[in-house]
Amino acid sequence: MFELGNLTLTEIIRLQNQLQQELSRRFERPLLMVFSDIVGSTPYFARHGDAMGRQMHQRHFDLLNQGFAPNGGRLVDAVGDGAFCVFPNAGAGVRGVIAFHQAMARDNAVRARAHQLSVRIGLHWGMVLTDGQAVTGDAVHVAARVARVAEAGATCLTRQVFKELDATQRLICHALGKRELKGLAQPVELLQLDWRDPAAFPRRLLIEETGEWMELPQQDIVSFGRLPEHEGSRANDIVLVHPDPERARLISRWHFELRRVADGLRLRALSDSETSIDGQRIQKGIDAPVLSGSRIRVADTLTLRLVGPAMDAPDDAHGATMIRKPGQ
Repeated sequence: MFELGNLTLTEIIRLQNQLQQELSRRFERPLLMVFSDIVGSTPYFARHGDAMGRQMHQRHFDLLNQGFAPNGGRLVDAVGDGAFCVFPNAGAGVRGVIAFHQAMARDNAVRARAHQLSVRIGLHWGMVLTDGQAVTGDAVHVAARVARVAEAGATCLTRQVFKELDATQRLICHALGKRELKGLAQPVELLQLDWRDPAAFPRRLLIEETGEWMELPQQDIVSFGRLPEHEGSRANDIVLVHPDPERARLISRWHFELRRVADGLRLRALSDSETSIDGQRIQKGIDAPVLSGSRIRVADTLTLRLVGPAMDAPDDAHGATMIRKPGQ
């Protein structure tokens, strides 16, 4: 047994090298890291109280476990409003994330809008140090930064994750380009996981009267109506406006919702004023399926055409074409 105090400089350096080699040999391995963050958790606590807020956090953890555990994922740590999980390989992680989103959609379908979960997720593949419980390393910080730049309801992944996926899984990813991530010297190339069938889950809509394109928010209920705000909060996710004020007043304050369920989108009419899909009127409170290509007629005033991500502006669109996100 040697005494550290008696070691020379050369002996200490040699010992450091031996320890580093042993540390890498025994504890270094590649993992898929997943950071999941609840969107809007702080205002939810403020509005509904600590008990309801804690229940939301628990639902998040339970749904993560429901989707992740069967695919080999495990929870490493609860991080503020979110969670840090790992998977032994990237393909299993993507399957787990999809299973989580499906479980969350089923859970949200039976809850009032105010109590539905919306989550952003970041994925990164890299080398870490782990003893089977704790996980540490620079790659962990990268995964956390990726989650922070993901949009509400979206899952972002790095190019390192993409390279580990099989051909089928690569097809459900689309490039976002390079993004600046806080604390990292170089931009990171990101992609977004886009696993839902675009025919059943349209991504955008065109307001045919104005030629305006809008992206649909990545959430399980999207509300449409003419009212922008109510009691200090946003009233509708997509505010419907007509250039003619008289015709604009025909649109109800809350007119309809698009609801995301397991097999596609459903439209629920909220108003006695006209809402029709491809010429068929939908009664208030009734859910009806919509697809890419469906035309929604609102109060005989606006026509909204739902489209997938790759469809160009149709030839019969009027006016200048633009794409914007709700709230811009």
